[in-house]
Amino acid sequence: MADRVSPPVAKKVPTERVHHGDVVVDEYEWLRDKDDPEVIAYLEGQNAFVEQETAHLAQLRSDIFGEIKSRVQETDMSVPTRSGRYWYYTRTTEGLAYAVRCRCPISADDDWTPPEVTPGVELPGEQVFFDANAEAEGHDFFGLGAMSVSHDGDWLAYSTDVKGDERYTLRIKNLVTGELLSDVIEGVSAGAVWSLDARYVFYSTVDDAWRPDTVWRHEVGSAEPDVKVFHEPDERYWVGMGTTQSDEYLVIGVGSKVTSEALVLRADDPTGEFVSVAGRTEGVEYSVEHARIDGRDWFVMVHNGEQAGGERAGGEKAVDFAVDIVPVDDFGARRELIAHRPGRRVEDVDCFRDYLVLSYRADALPRIAIADLRRIDGVPVSDDFVEVTFDQELRSAGLGANAEWDTPKLRIGYGSFVDPSEVIDLDVATGERTLLRRQPVLGGYDPEQYTAVREWAVAADGTRVPVSLVFRRDLDRSTPAPMLLYGYGSYETCLDPGFSVARLSMLDRGVVMAFAHIRGGGEMGRMWYENGRTLTKKNTFTDFVDVARHLIDTGWTSPEHLVAEGGSAGGLLVGAVVNLAPELFNGILAAVPFVDALTSILDPSLPLTVIEWDEWGDPLHDPEVYAYMKSYSPYENVRPRAYPAILAENSLHDTRVLFVEAAKWVARLQENTTSGNPVLLKTEMSAGHGGVSGRYKQWEETAFELAWILQQSGALTN
Repeated sequence: MADRVSPPVAKKVPTERVHHGDVVVDEYEWLRDKDDPEVIAYLEGQNAFVEQETAHLAQLRSDIFGEIKSRVQETDMSVPTRSGRYWYYTRTTEGLAYAVRCRCPISADDDWTPPEVTPGVELPGEQVFFDANAEAEGHDFFGLGAMSVSHDGDWLAYSTDVKGDERYTLRIKNLVTGELLSDVIEGVSAGAVWSLDARYVFYSTVDDAWRPDTVWRHEVGSAEPDVKVFHEPDERYWVGMGTTQSDEYLVIGVGSKVTSEALVLRADDPTGEFVSVAGRTEGVEYSVEHARIDGRDWFVMVHNGEQAGGERAGGEKAVDFAVDIVPVDDFGARRELIAHRPGRRVEDVDCFRDYLVLSYRADALPRIAIADLRRIDGVPVSDDFVEVTFDQELRSAGLGANAEWDTPKLRIGYGSFVDPSEVIDLDVATGERTLLRRQPVLGGYDPEQYTAVREWAVAADGTRVPVSLVFRRDLDRSTPAPMLLYGYGSYETCLDPGFSVARLSMLDRGVVMAFAHIRGGGEMGRMWYENGRTLTKKNTFTDFVDVARHLIDTGWTSPEHLVAEGGSAGGLLVGAVVNLAPELFNGILAAVPFVDALTSILDPSLPLTVIEWDEWGDPLHDPEVYAYMKSYSPYENVRPRAYPAILAENSLHDTRVLFVEAAKWVARLQENTTSGNPVLLKTEMSAGHGGVSGRYKQWEETAFELAWILQQSGALTN
């Protein structure tokens, strides 16, 4: 029998930092240097320890991988989406890791019914215009950053990343001849936008802190230097670019966490100057779309600033956002379209020739409502928007792929915790819905065997926190059940109902899936987010603890059966929670966890740091923020205590949450835990923030995680 491996003990190299008079000695900061062979050896040693400690789960992992694979229709295709002269769709083929992008010509200008599809069968005139499998060949990792077809359908701009660091190489392909042009642009950010005449491609690049800060215009086929069309010097702001739904305007979006600006340029004038629609006001966020209403062109502006006229005039901010319209030729003549209503968080308005579609959330669920411009005399108001309703209480609904501005039907997406996702065409005039696709789940899946419910935990300050639970209907509620409690709670991100094939492998083994909609997320409106960031961030962690206690106190589970999971900022969540209440959990899964938050946010040279000050506060210059962050940052607060079993997963090339955070955290945890429970660090050596690429590798990784969760939740002994 081979000798057992022990986790490598990280050496201690005291590194001192001083801020606001506080002296901190960090013994594991040396692990930051991924070019140091000793660091790589440490990570590889931890990986060997993980392999040893989880070897007994190999058969279970294989079983779960097989279950996922058996439920997925591997040879499949998406519903075609009309854009210009073609129907666009993707195909997957059994045995191939990546999707293939295809198109076929439309039969007539008035043809809005997508062609019937049969997985594995070509459509008439089908053209494969991008094969990710061929592009990924020879690489351990493959990711796409841009996939943009020109308006005439003749050109493709695409960018790829074969390392995982989200720095892409942009290329241009002639879709008529199949020629790959010599135009190659290295080191770009994600995304690419065509001018209306397909003569130019716009793209963005990053600064030394890997912040997208500059937009460039590239003339296709030209050897002339690319033209810088916009640069943002303020390190708090990211820069992105897109087009309006009508394709009539190019839009540069500039945004921090709390402030944004939109600059526009007619798409038929690509060498012109971008102009700002509403300037930039600290604390005001807005976005714009182009609409033609009552015979006039407008920019439709979703914003949280002062509303123009209406019931809220007088300087009050639209906390949950409102919608104004602005004449494209007179930015000063704003007027109200949709008034602010507390508790209805307006997220977006999509503009089509005949419809305006409002995306919003209320009662912790995403919703859409439609105003049919053909039935409205003049400019619509709030009451003209009619909600699209569904039978399932806990469900998600939103716009699907609608590439054409003049579409006579709207493509919408629907899903729930128990219903496989659906693609539906909605005829707004008649209300008729046509189901185009329901996600196939092989093996006789019956949604009636599962159910989802909403409960409310009460936080220490009296706040009611929603919790969604998913489980089999035949669950035995007479005893505490194995449970996975998932949370995120940052950036106003919402955990909305959605279906998961992989989740069935847990539900069918008696595990209850719980989703904690804690403060810092956006499920309950903007103030739900505001009360879980900067100097109220601890609400995120205490909400999660209170949810866990609620689930234990009401008999859903017990500490011996409860596992918590979070990734990225959710990794910060579970890292903080395990310091606050380790006794409540039998396992913690932290994926690419932001667990050395104070160290990272103190260093403005690191990727993302300065822009993150609006989310977490600025500990570098503000001693109050420094003390507050230090009081919850997981790495800072590891102490000798009985920690549950912990599995931390990270990626060597992650640029969002550097690998060193999990590496340092685990080193300190292994040194301090008194429980004897294993603390594991699994590092992907050829991946980035999103983990491994390719669906089969991703299924293997999911199977690894689920097997560990099943073990720690006690599901294997039930």
